[in-house]
Amino acid sequence: MKINHESIQLAEKIIELDLLRDELLEELIVLAGNHAFDLLRAIQNR
Repeated sequence: MKINHESIQLAEKIIELDLLRDELLEELIVLAGNHAFDLLRAIQNR
């Protein structure tokens, strides 16, 4: 498997986004409580 610089950068960006997603989800849970996942699903499906 050949790995170039662009592939490494893309993988790093995906990891950063995944970590940011986790942080944002934690914030949403604090704000919306038990409704966080329902809210997320509703917004995603609109």
